[in-house]
Amino acid sequence: MAADEGPESKGVRVDSWIWAVRLTKTRSQAAAACKAGHVKVNGERVKAAQPVKPGDEVRIFRAGREWIVEVKRLIRKRVGAPVAVECYVDKSPPPPPKAEVPVVAVRERGAGRPTKRERRELDRLHGRPSRP
Repeated sequence: MAADEGPESKGVRVDSWIWAVRLTKTRSQAAAACKAGHVKVNGERVKAAQPVKPGDEVRIFRAGREWIVEVKRLIRKRVGAPVAVECYVDKSPPPPPKAEVPVVAVRERGAGRPTKRERRELDRLHGRPSRP
């Protein structure tokens, strides 16, 4: 075997790498994301066993936003956060600003069901069309 044909030259499973660099909490979550089509390597949807190599672009849709990272270094075992950050280059856009949460109407405990007038006011507050 040549010197450049070590186990690292073949690549690392994408689900294992995503878990090792702490983009998901568990390896099974990483595999489930691959199975659901939420992971792309170089623009292609991949299965969990797809190998990644340094220079590959990995996109993972998680927690309502897309993470775009470039593989810098291959690792198989999960490592601490400071070491994990050194294994990829984060190219993700900044998260969108949090929208202000509208005020939620709170009824007093034991106040009973809302009257017709109160229900219409609640519908108007929530932006729902009024019921007949």
